[in-house]
Amino acid sequence: NSEDVRCKCICPPYKDHSGHIYNKNVSQKDCDCLHVVEPMPVPGPDVEAYCLRCECKYEERSSVTIKVSNVIL
Repeated sequence: NSEDVRCKCICPPYKDHSGHIYNKNVSQKDCDCLHVVEPMPVPGPDVEAYCLRCECKYEERSSVTIKVSNVIL
């Protein structure tokens, strides 16, 4: 299920841009700032510096297990 995987990027404040959390359903190999952060909040010359500050993590979950657990509880 495509809803069971996502890439989450946490980007701290940078220059005059506030911090932001980005989520996107992408493959594990595409789990990086360049594929997840849209729209890019900084102009071209600052993209590399901005992305180096972001922490991106690939996350998987089982929605079936979550639903079963909720029924049991």
